[in-house]
Amino acid sequence: MALLAPSILSANFGNLDKDLDMINSSEADWFHIDIMDGVFVPNISFGFPVLEAINKKAKKIKDAHLMIINPDQYFQTFKKLGIDYITIHYEACIHLNRTIQEIKNLNMKAGVALSPHTNTNLLEDIIDDLDLVLVMSVNPGFGGQKFIENTYRKIASCKDLIIRKNSKALIQVDGGVCLENAKKLTDSGADVLVAGSCIFNAKDPLQMIKDLKISTK
Repeated sequence: MALLAPSILSANFGNLDKDLDMINSSEADWFHIDIMDGVFVPNISFGFPVLEAINKKAKKIKDAHLMIINPDQYFQTFKKLGIDYITIHYEACIHLNRTIQEIKNLNMKAGVALSPHTNTNLLEDIIDDLDLVLVMSVNPGFGGQKFIENTYRKIASCKDLIIRKNSKALIQVDGGVCLENAKKLTDSGADVLVAGSCIFNAKDPLQMIKDLKISTK
């Protein structure tokens, strides 16, 4: 059964406490938190004050996906705010190995996200050092986009690389995840599914989380 990480970006920010409590009481495993700077991606999400509020309420693993340039300057702050996993974009880091080591030196798990156009082979020399590979199944920056069908092949390719290199990295998928494709994603090799609109737009979000988990058995 896959791990499930509801995306806070799709939560109701007019009543965020309610949605955070819902995730705490659900069968979900992680909180997925998208941080966007309006530079690396054409959108801006929440900043540190909102992240601090999330940290006070969230009782599960907190997984931060940084869609920002120069992420290194903020790692100490993310550590103080209780983040467990930091995922940075391959496309945003000039010195990827150094950036990964900076995350690990702060005793956080390190992940690398790949935009849809970025080939998994580019992780060949870094995969041993990673705890997570985030395969983007939509273009980063906005929720509610259409799922890119090539994602299944890309997940399988990433899984092959992980096995060949004897890496312990998990494969996470973000974008357009729903009941209709959850099983196929895990069958392709995904370990962690990020779901936003599918959960928070559901009539019964708790039941949707449960159904998503069951569908990946």
